[in-house]
Amino acid sequence: MSEHAGGAPPMPERAPVPATAEAASTDRSWSPWRAVVGFGVVSLAADMVYEGARSITGPLLASLGASALLVGLVTGAGEALALVLRLPFGTRVDRSGGYWPMTIAGYALTAVCVPLMAVTPFLGAAGLSVGCLLVLAERTGKAVRSPAKSTLLAHAAGAVGLGRGFGVHKALDQVGAFAGPLLVAAVVAATGALWPALAVLAVPGAASIALLVWLRRRTGDPLREQARAAGPQPRTSLLRASRDLPRSFWLFATSAALTTAGLVTFGVISYHLVTADVVPTAAVPVVYAAAMAAAAVAALAVGWPYDRWGGRVLIVLPVMVAGVPALAFADTWPVAVLGVLLWGAATGLQDSTVKALVAHLVPAGRRATGYGMFAAVQGVAAVAGGVLAGALSARSVPALVAIVGALQLAALGLLLRTLRTQRA
Repeated sequence: MSEHAGGAPPMPERAPVPATAEAASTDRSWSPWRAVVGFGVVSLAADMVYEGARSITGPLLASLGASALLVGLVTGAGEALALVLRLPFGTRVDRSGGYWPMTIAGYALTAVCVPLMAVTPFLGAAGLSVGCLLVLAERTGKAVRSPAKSTLLAHAAGAVGLGRGFGVHKALDQVGAFAGPLLVAAVVAATGALWPALAVLAVPGAASIALLVWLRRRTGDPLREQARAAGPQPRTSLLRASRDLPRSFWLFATSAALTTAGLVTFGVISYHLVTADVVPTAAVPVVYAAAMAAAAVAALAVGWPYDRWGGRVLIVLPVMVAGVPALAFADTWPVAVLGVLLWGAATGLQDSTVKALVAHLVPAGRRATGYGMFAAVQGVAAVAGGVLAGALSARSVPALVAIVGALQLAALGLLLRTLRTQRA
């Protein structure tokens, strides 16, 4: 494949539907930009829920009796579930064409599980176990919806540019990720407890489902119509499905897995901030909100250059990840907050521009499968990274910094190789 004029990333030659044709059939009455913004508003409401809860997951589990290692294991396993389970859900939704039902089901699971975390302090010895299970269940909801939602979003953003579309969506998404922790911080400061803040998140959870159903009615379901026109898809093994994806995709997936392994979960970072008395517990959601603002800025700042220069803009990502542990685990709050902001910017790129490159590397008709495969590779790395960070952050931060740096050097090499393969 050769690059398009202006340096934009090439679309795969096997894509059954060109990007402009995809976007043209996105909806019944809305322009592609309206559909992109609509998905962004849904994500805004949903992010208030799970990012608000995520901002206090570490302190919540600590208050229930968890150790740093357990927090790292649970949060890492949660991220792994959110990633690995996208593999079966992605391949299934590509066969069925049921992108909307899967998206709605995943958001509903998150909207229910997060408010239920409010009951854990009242369950006695069972509170910690229930809390851990709810964290894992909420992340499962992310796995259920993500391949389908990302496919719907890529379909809608085809005519406006995948970098721009994913960047704007991520920015709106991060408005919710910013507002949710601030809401949680206000409630914690007013009540002196964590559980009321989790209960309040039921309101934006209900709003996200209502908005999603309304968006579905406004845009229609063109992808299901395309799936029906193509006829029933035969079942295939995951191994066969993986072989059908391009080599450049697997190089990039491996690079992203190394980046994921090095990007410490916020549960571990927040555990350090509280137990080391770096910041008060009530201030942790505020710090997290600032990180989400950094993620929004990073997604927008890189989204537009991506549509001009392609995946080369992602070279900054391993460099950013390598600097996170050295700063975030400092014992002084200005340095630690700087590390959290850098962490937020890196997560913003991982959840926006990275997805745009995946959409360019994978044929349009296999995008949900591609997103599922990509997330599965990242999920394996997330478990290893969560355990690594949980164990070393309390014992030897210099060792953690060195290991993360080595992982990011390898990730950078694989990313450069991906770009060379894509140009070839």
